[in-house]
Amino acid sequence: MKLKTKTQKNNYLNSPVENISGAEAVVRCLIAEGIDIIYGYPGGAIMPVYDEFYKYHKEIYHVLTRHEQGATHAAQGYARISGKVGVAIATSGPGATNLITGIADAQIDSTPMVCITGQVPSHLLGSDAFQETDIVGISTPVTKWNHQITRSEEIPEVMAKAFYIARSGRPGPVLIDITKDAQFESFDFTYKKCDGVRSYNPVPDIQYDQLQLAAELINSAKKPLIVWGQGVILGNAEIEFKNLVEKTGIPAAWTIMGVSAIDTAHPLNVGMVGMHGNYAPNILTNECDVLIAIGMRFDDRVTGKLAEYATQAKIIHFEIDPAEINKNVKADVPVLGDSKQSLNKILPLLNKNKHSLWLNKFKNLAKVEFDKVIKDDLYPTKVGLTMGEVIKEINNQSKGNAAIVSDVGQHQMIACRYAEFTKSRGNITSGGLGTMGFALPAAIGAKMASPEREVVAVIGDGGYQMTIQELGTIFQTKAAVKIVVLNNDFLGMVRQWQQLFFDKRYASTEMTNPDFVTIAKGYHIEAKRITKREDLADAVKEMMTSDEAYFLEVCVEKEANVFPMIPSGASVSEIRLE
Repeated sequence: MKLKTKTQKNNYLNSPVENISGAEAVVRCLIAEGIDIIYGYPGGAIMPVYDEFYKYHKEIYHVLTRHEQGATHAAQGYARISGKVGVAIATSGPGATNLITGIADAQIDSTPMVCITGQVPSHLLGSDAFQETDIVGISTPVTKWNHQITRSEEIPEVMAKAFYIARSGRPGPVLIDITKDAQFESFDFTYKKCDGVRSYNPVPDIQYDQLQLAAELINSAKKPLIVWGQGVILGNAEIEFKNLVEKTGIPAAWTIMGVSAIDTAHPLNVGMVGMHGNYAPNILTNECDVLIAIGMRFDDRVTGKLAEYATQAKIIHFEIDPAEINKNVKADVPVLGDSKQSLNKILPLLNKNKHSLWLNKFKNLAKVEFDKVIKDDLYPTKVGLTMGEVIKEINNQSKGNAAIVSDVGQHQMIACRYAEFTKSRGNITSGGLGTMGFALPAAIGAKMASPEREVVAVIGDGGYQMTIQELGTIFQTKAAVKIVVLNNDFLGMVRQWQQLFFDKRYASTEMTNPDFVTIAKGYHIEAKRITKREDLADAVKEMMTSDEAYFLEVCVEKEANVFPMIPSGASVSEIRLE
């Protein structure tokens, strides 16, 4: 089955007025917005729209996921790798509420997504009718915008506004709830894309005086450090960012959402900051004299103890969302605006520079981390397989060109630490919400958005079972996703905390797992399980060279821990190597 459809010649933009149903209008609006793949699950309150999908199946490919949460994560994966708006659709009641986890995930990770839900007829609203739920009220805290449609003629304007809000400025999820009678009603349809909303300013104007102040600080700095986040990727500012880093010679570290904006092998890329980030950038955060934050929000996993975070440094914060300025860390020079525009405008103001002595400190501390941690992760001498050597073997096979979709837990930290990327939008993970079960459906969406790119889902045995039913979606769509389950028979990250901070009281973290290979084969997915190091390279090669979906279970050490680690509530300077 094909994964993408051809763009329809008539996209219904500025087309002649036609009298059609609200349900057909929804589908035509999607086509007008360039949507060719959507993810969802049908039900009574959204059935009129699904009837139109049947008619328009050549224009829009609907992917039947096995759970509505899977639909949102698939839409997220689609959006994250493509930069386009992902779309998920569900019925009322439990169908709608099952979307909430994915919506919340998209909100905190700034993923553009439009969710469409059916609703009971308008005359039944508030009557506790069958499968009625106030999804607008429920979703308000976790959406960028939401709206309930009760009249068919509202549909074009609201849908256009939904896509504009979802993709503009700092992206995010939007939910549109449509009553069943509005789907049946006919009206005179025409469609016009939205290009602005009163009182909504998605991209603040750049203040040139702030750029000058930032440039002066950067030019005079002796020990500057850049920390960049996903804002560089969302702003399509990878080229501008690389130009800035190379012109200034400043060491640059990334948040978990920012990795892949520049090549992981770049000589000025000094690694990941945060709880399980690299030793050097964490330690030297509290030694730099100027900290340049670009498209990141100073999440608690990055800063550790706020009272002791970079207190010696002047803070420059490049950010598109005014709400993030001074929210966690006070900025000495806030630079509001789109990252691509801001970096392009500041570049001529910056002096060409090198910070060789300062960069050497990063290299020296990186060697300490290699000797204490990385060597054992990637080149182990112990009998049991490590998660790190699995990621290293994937790197060997992919040459850094694959997109790695990781779930949440120890394997996520290992994947983000060790995966190599040569292309942007290569790291897809649940950052802010930490949603177990994210990776499998997100990988489906990513593969459908970029069928030419290898997509590898790296998942723990716990998170895998939260959305394992999406193997059915892979089987039905033939999406060639590569699935790697790193199985340690534990909820590994929780177990690590229990070991370190709860005297090894492993309460409810040991897993009794099923035969994952047999389950995969039940969905007609080629599968293999390995337990020995000597089998790893051939197994990964077989998986990566397969033209179809492939499942690989790797049994790794049960009680291995992820280091470095900043204990909860500790300073970044208190990062532990063991």
